[in-house]
Amino acid sequence: MRLRLADLQEPKWRSESGRWVNGQSWIEPANLSTLVMEVNDDRAPRVRIRVKECKRDEADFVALTMEPGEARLSAGVFGTAPLYLTEKGGELHASWDLTLLRPHLRADRLLPRVVARTLTRQHRYTSETFFEGVYRLTERAAAKFTPSGLSIHYPKPAEHVLEPRMLRLGVDPLAALDELLTDVIRQAPTATGCVGVELSGGADSGNVALAVKAARFPEVYSFGLLVGGSTGRQQGERRRAFVEYCGFRDTATPAMQLPPFWPGGVRALRRPHDPAGAFYQEAFDVVREQAAALRCEVMFTGSGGDEINAHHSRTQAELPTPKAVPWLGGRAVRALAEVDEHLAPIPVLPVPTLMAFGMHNPGFLRAGIWPVSPLAHPRIVRFMEQLPHEHKRGKALFRERIRRAGLPEWVAAPAEPENFLAVLEKGLRSHGLPILDDMLKEAILVNLGYVDGTALAEARRNADSAPVVPDLLCDVLALEVGLRSLM
Repeated sequence: MRLRLADLQEPKWRSESGRWVNGQSWIEPANLSTLVMEVNDDRAPRVRIRVKECKRDEADFVALTMEPGEARLSAGVFGTAPLYLTEKGGELHASWDLTLLRPHLRADRLLPRVVARTLTRQHRYTSETFFEGVYRLTERAAAKFTPSGLSIHYPKPAEHVLEPRMLRLGVDPLAALDELLTDVIRQAPTATGCVGVELSGGADSGNVALAVKAARFPEVYSFGLLVGGSTGRQQGERRRAFVEYCGFRDTATPAMQLPPFWPGGVRALRRPHDPAGAFYQEAFDVVREQAAALRCEVMFTGSGGDEINAHHSRTQAELPTPKAVPWLGGRAVRALAEVDEHLAPIPVLPVPTLMAFGMHNPGFLRAGIWPVSPLAHPRIVRFMEQLPHEHKRGKALFRERIRRAGLPEWVAAPAEPENFLAVLEKGLRSHGLPILDDMLKEAILVNLGYVDGTALAEARRNADSAPVVPDLLCDVLALEVGLRSLM
C-alpha cells in the first residue's frame, strides 16, 4: 500500500489491474482466494476499507479509514500476518511483507534494543522492528497518519481468566474441546475445500488433524518435516498412524536435507527476507511450495498448543534467565537496559504465538496460502484458560483425545518427542560456520558495535573442536544474513 495525503483530499478510488487506485496512491490486497477486501465510499470523502476472511463472521483482520488529511489503520485480534508501516514525505507505505519496504530500510539505522533482544533471545511483542521508523501493527493496535507524521496507538490490555475454574458436575471437557475445535475449523474460508495440515506427529498438530478429519473437507493434504535419526523414525511412525486414520494424502520431507543456511535456501541465495525469520525457514519454505503446488487454499497448523497448555500465573509471571552471549558487543550490552521498554499490552492470544505468526505466516501468504491456527482461536484460548490444571499438565486433555480416537498409546504420549536440534547442528556446522568466516572479514553487526568481533572469532575457533556448535550462533548468523539481504 502507498497512500499520499494529497490524494485523500479528493477520493476517486477505482479498480485497476488488481489494485485500488486513487491518484498516485494504491492499495493491493494479498493474492489469496480466502480473503475479501470491502470498500465503502458511501460517506465520501470518508472511505473505509476492510479485509476479512470469506465465510466467517469475525472481526476485521485489518481496517483502513481515510478522510482528508488523515488515514487510520487498525488491526484485529488474530495477528495472522501483521502489517509493517513507515512514512516519508507525506506518504504512508505498508505491507505484510517486510521485504517490500526495502527502499525504506537502512542497516545504519537499527534500533539497538531490538537488536539486543534478538542476539540474547529476549524477544518481546512490540510495534518496534529492527529498523528505525518502521513499525509493526500489533494486534488491536491502531496507526494514525497525518501531516504530523505516523503514530502508533496501543489498545488496553486484553482481559484474561486469572485462575482456572472448577468443572460443573457431569461436564466432559474433552467433548467440549472437540466441539469447539471442530467448529472453529469448519469456519475456515475455503471455496474449493482443498486444505493442508501441518502434521508433525505431536499432540498439537495431531488434535488439529483429528478435527480437520471431522470437518470433512473434499481434499485434505498433510505435510511434515521429518527430523531424522531414531527420533525421526518414531516421528514418521506417529505421522503415518495419523495419516492412515484421517485418510490424508501425505507429503513428508526430510528436514536434515534442508537445514538452516543450506545452499539452496533463501539465506544462502541472498534473497531478500525478514532478518527475524524462523531458524528453519529453508525447510518450511519447501513445505509451503509443496502445498502451493497442490493448490491448497488454507493450511491448518498446530501453533499455540504449547502456550494454551502452559501453567501460567498472570500475576506472578517470570521470564527465564537468558543465556550469556560471549560475543555481545558494547552497543548491544548498553541496549539491554531497554529490553522491556515500549512493549505492546497483554494481547488476546498468547504472546509467543503472535510472535511465531510474524515469523512464519508471511511465507504462507507469499505462496498464496492462508494459515489458520485453530488452537490459537480466542474461543479456544479462553476455554483452556478456564480449564483445571490437571487437564493441561503434560497436555493431558490433548493426549486423551488422541486415545479416544482409537490411536495407540505410543502415538498419544510418545516417549521421545521430535525436536529439530540435530537439524540445527547440521546447518550450523556444515553451512553456518563458512558464513561465520565471512562475517569475521566484514560484518554489519560488528561494524555497528552490536557484536564483538574478537569474541566472535574465538567462538569460531572453538566451534571446530566442540561436540556441538553453540546454537546461539544461529541468532547472530541469521540476523547478519537477513540484514545483508535487505541492503
